[in-house]
Amino acid sequence: MNKRQKVILVKFITVIVITAVAVVAMINFKDWVNRSEAVRAMEHLGQIVLQYRKNHGSVPPESYVDGIKEDLEGHVRLGNLRYRARWLDFESTPAEILAYTEKNYRSLLVGKGYVVLRLDGRVEWMGKREFETLLAQHQSPMEIRMLQQLE
Repeated sequence: MNKRQKVILVKFITVIVITAVAVVAMINFKDWVNRSEAVRAMEHLGQIVLQYRKNHGSVPPESYVDGIKEDLEGHVRLGNLRYRARWLDFESTPAEILAYTEKNYRSLLVGKGYVVLRLDGRVEWMGKREFETLLAQHQSPMEIRMLQQLE
């Protein structure tokens, strides 16, 4: 192989590597943006729920949330939203999970997890194991049976 061929080969490999890195970065960035949109939509829902709670003294029923869900900015990113209002009572703590949605990203930066809305309006991203442990602490046996019937 002469010197010119080596230079061409090195440049070709460099372009291939840079392209591969850019593609992987864009896939990860897309998933990060999707997760951010889901969190933003859940935050908007949290604000609406807190306002409803302030005006009416309790969290809104599931039918109310179903009615407004389509109006949330970024609602498409929420996916299958699980709303737990029927399982909460006056003894529920502010840290109780009010709503959640599962997100299964296959990128290196985001991964699988849940966008979680707490009763006090906080929204956070949780890893799958952490969420399942927390939800198991909050769920009643009746809720678990009902969810199993839906699946």
